[in-house]
Amino acid sequence: MKIKSGLGYDIHRLVDGRKLFLGGIEIPFAKGLLGHSDGDCLIHAIVDALLGALGEKDIGHHFPETDSQYKDIRSAELLKVVVQRLEKNSTKIAHIDSLVIAEEPRLAAHIPRMKETLCAILRIGPEDLGIKARTNEGLDAVGHGEAIAAWATVLLEIP
Repeated sequence: MKIKSGLGYDIHRLVDGRKLFLGGIEIPFAKGLLGHSDGDCLIHAIVDALLGALGEKDIGHHFPETDSQYKDIRSAELLKVVVQRLEKNSTKIAHIDSLVIAEEPRLAAHIPRMKETLCAILRIGPEDLGIKARTNEGLDAVGHGEAIAAWATVLLEIP
């Protein structure tokens, strides 16, 4: 068995007129993330980490914004496609760790529901998924409340 790691990152602008989706759940907030899909940067970072561990191209290559079938799609649906690819190759997720960076909204109270939602999609236990939230201390676009960013690392067991 081989162990492979992957790293993912994503950032999206916060805009009026959109719902906020993070970690596969809707979070009540005055703004949402701008994107071709629902803009869920946490899921996008996880998808990129999984694809990277497989040695594949990034999320934009697999789910291009030029393809209308992905317009406003829930990012959880994209994650399900990647999980199916892992299962087809008998690849097991050993662990995922992630970090969401946002000034607002405060995310700590939403993390248990994000974790429950993502673990069900990823088919892993809660001990195999870390989700943390931080602010950017008022620095850059994230710190000014103009965007939300996320990082994710993954370890895969490949037969």
